Amino acid sequence: MPLIRSWLDSANAADCPFPLNNLPCGVFSLDETEPRCGVAIGDVILDVSALEADGLLELDGGPYLDVPFWNELMAAGPAIWADLRDRMTELLAEGSEWREQVVPYLVAQDGAVLHLPFLIAEYTDFYAGRHHAFNVGTMFRGAENALPPNWLHIPIGYNGRASSVVVSGTEVRRPWGQIKGPDDAAPRFAPSARFDIELELGAVVGTASDPGYPVTVAEADQMIFGYVLLNDWSARDIQAWEYQPLGPFQAKATATTISPWIVMRAALEPFRTSTPDREKPLLPYLQEPRPMLYDIALEVGLIPQGGAETILSRTNYAEMYYSAPQQLAHHTTSGCAMNTGDLLGSGTISGPTKDSRGSLLELSWGGKEPIAIDGGTRSFIEDNDTLILRGAARGDGYQIGFGDCAGKVIPALADPYKRR
Repeated sequence: MPLIRSWLDSANAADCPFPLNNLPCGVFSLDETEPRCGVAIGDVILDVSALEADGLLELDGGPYLDVPFWNELMAAGPAIWADLRDRMTELLAEGSEWREQVVPYLVAQDGAVLHLPFLIAEYTDFYAGRHHAFNVGTMFRGAENALPPNWLHIPIGYNGRASSVVVSGTEVRRPWGQIKGPDDAAPRFAPSARFDIELELGAVVGTASDPGYPVTVAEADQMIFGYVLLNDWSARDIQAWEYQPLGPFQAKATATTISPWIVMRAALEPFRTSTPDREKPLLPYLQEPRPMLYDIALEVGLIPQGGAETILSRTNYAEMYYSAPQQLAHHTTSGCAMNTGDLLGSGTISGPTKDSRGSLLELSWGGKEPIAIDGGTRSFIEDNDTLILRGAARGDGYQIGFGDCAGKVIPALADPYKRR
């Protein structure tokens, strides 16, 4: 699909993450306003809450955007989502008769405060990238036993904390927890010294499923409203001690950062790409009727305090072994109902080469191979480091971006039980 040109010149630049083809959904505020729903276009935000309130955006069954989150519109389903995109395109396309009426509803992105774009109902994180799973398994069990016996058959996941999800730009405090090294006689309670990131894509569930009834992969695809970049912060030393036999717990409960804009599934349609080769056939309920992954280029940057950014990794969402619709479909097999606002983390997205690994655990190979950065090296994240995840699907003369997914790690509390 070629670029859809807008009367907003900034939206037509090849390096702009928010062309008219994108129309991502977010929540913003200005100094004098309460948070409200907006759509990013070029270098501005279209105030769609005000647009709807003033009658320039009318959707069947609305209003949906009189609240500072997108959940009500998400729950309305794909037909309403399509109507929203059609109306936005009509208002913003080159030659639109609505140009003069729309201009007063535009605000500069620069200076706007961005908030979580939707109310997080529940959060599930998966372990569905083959390269990541193989690398981590190799470190702990050797290459011959790197993948657990179930891994090639089932999307492995765990239920996380919805309360941990924060928007890009939120500082992340280094956590305390139980840690036991290989030479320690007993665990100790201390700040994590092996704090890490995981480069992921988050799927945002729009329409709910019925309790007791599984959904197919095709139905799951239609349930997904859109996608965000997701950083699943991970305390590797806490995780190493706690994860057996039930998996991650406090090691993954510190924070989960997401990008501020939900890229709707429709914007990614031109970028669907084939699923990976599989060593073993999947059970029928997990088989995909069409490609469910997307060609989305991803990168991780690290900025030390007072230093310049180093790009640690570049990879692609197409490297995943299980897609978000497969993960969502599997999630419902027990009869578990999925709700509007559920967030599914893809699992760490790593590629086949060292410079395409999606976590510092892999990049430094468990700390044995420190990574060169501006002014020094890193095995894991140090205090006051800022980690930035970026992603874009690149078309012919345009790109579909998500906005940065960034967080700065601040020092652990000196005494976690001393109240402020």
